[in-house]
Amino acid sequence: MVHVILATDADWLVDDVVAALGGPETTFTHCRDGRSVVGVVKARTPDLVILDLQSGTMGGVAVTMDLRLDESGGTLPHVAILMLLDRAADIHMARRSGADGWLIKPLDPLRLRRASKAIAGGGCFAEGLPTVDEPVSETTEVPEAEPATAG
Repeated sequence: MVHVILATDADWLVDDVVAALGGPETTFTHCRDGRSVVGVVKARTPDLVILDLQSGTMGGVAVTMDLRLDESGGTLPHVAILMLLDRAADIHMARRSGADGWLIKPLDPLRLRRASKAIAGGGCFAEGLPTVDEPVSETTEVPEAEPATAG
C-alpha cells in the first residue's frame, strides 16, 4: 500500500494527481493548507509528499524546509518530496529547500508517475536542468618523426 500526501489548494491539481497515481494500492491525504502537512506526516509517515509550489498561506518551499528542519532535529523521519513548480525559474528554490525532485507544470500523467516512482523509491527526479554530457576525450596521434637525410 502506497500512501501519498498532496498539499494544494487547487482542486484541478488534486484531480490530476489522483487520476495519474490513484489505484487500489494507493491512498491519499489531501491538505488544503501547507501548515497542516507536518502534523499529517507525524500522524502517518507517507511514502511520498507532493507539494504545490504556491498553495495557500504556506507553499511548497516553506513546507519542504519545515519538514527538512524537523528531520534534521530528529522529530520526523526523512520523507520523499516531489514539488510541483510553476516555471523553470522556480527550480533554484526547489533545490535549495531540499526537495527530492520536481516537475514543472503543466503536468501529464506519464511524467507524474515517472517522477513519483523515482522519488518514492529513494531516488530523485529533476526536470528542467540542462543535461551534462560526458566529457569527450580526444586523442591525437602524432606520427613519429622521420630522420632527416642529407643530400
